[in-house]
Amino acid sequence: MTTFNVFISCHHFSDPRSHEQLFTDLVEQARHAEALGYDALSVPEHHFVNILMNPDPLMFALHLANATSHVPISTSVIVLPFHDIRRFAGQAMLADILSGGRIELGIGRGAFAYEMGRMGVEVSETRDRFDEALAVLEALFDGEDVGWEGKYYNFEPITVMPRSPRRPKIAIAALGPEAIYHTTRKGYDLQTTPLRGGFALAVKQMEAFHRGADEALAATGKRPKISMLRSAYVGRDDADVREKARLVYEYGQRFTNGFESPGTVKKGELEIIELDYGFEDAMHQLIVGTRDEIIDKLGAYVELGMDELALDMHLGIPSHVDVMESMERFAGEVMPVFRDGKVAEAV
Repeated sequence: MTTFNVFISCHHFSDPRSHEQLFTDLVEQARHAEALGYDALSVPEHHFVNILMNPDPLMFALHLANATSHVPISTSVIVLPFHDIRRFAGQAMLADILSGGRIELGIGRGAFAYEMGRMGVEVSETRDRFDEALAVLEALFDGEDVGWEGKYYNFEPITVMPRSPRRPKIAIAALGPEAIYHTTRKGYDLQTTPLRGGFALAVKQMEAFHRGADEALAATGKRPKISMLRSAYVGRDDADVREKARLVYEYGQRFTNGFESPGTVKKGELEIIELDYGFEDAMHQLIVGTRDEIIDKLGAYVELGMDELALDMHLGIPSHVDVMESMERFAGEVMPVFRDGKVAEAV
């Protein structure tokens, strides 16, 4: 059965609220998600821009853990090349202790060229930096008096303190099918999204995941899990759907500006750029619609065999009430279809 995660996504554009009020509303959305029966929450890491703006995902995840009672919370994702792993390992241990093991570390190499340039990290180095950072992190989690001699880390033996009674859970982010396969075959849980590749790319991503997961299961007896992020909004009616879809399309224009180019940013605001596909094309890909439209679109994704769908339900929508009501419609009218195993009726 596919579970549902609400991605607490920290967007702020076309929005009259202060940043303080935005985060107050996001905490309320997290509480609402838990009360409505969603299975998990997740939070991003991004810097210097007004979409996905969360410079300290562990801090925010821990705050949400304190504001809720039981729902698991994952980071999606912490960009390892931005962090000193010696310090981060201790922070992760402390977050695990303070949350009672509710925080899962989703980690990745980073995606926004704009951020990397301003962090002083060369895009061409992120794979090597990530691989070594992950090796250091796991060594510090698992051992004591750990020393290291590598390309990016060299240090005398240290022991991360405090020590959690649990090893913090790790999932790795990957987008390309081959990267997904090689990550999964090593036994790591996976976080991914097809972005504007839409369902066609999701099919290839899931094929690669299943191939790697089968190999991991054969080698270790344990099958990795996959979480896929998609935007989602359940509208009141067709007019509401088109209004919100235009906001999601505008978000895509800003996201692409930061993701696929160095970025054009003024005072932290990612500017809108032209895309190579139009609004009507986007409508076919977006999981934005009325109840029946959402069920049809999500049913196709669920049939691919993913363990979790993470849903960005905020999307830069300035009305907190609209977001909360969409969450309610999804929980009351969409989730039960998939909870009851009626996927065949949904596609």
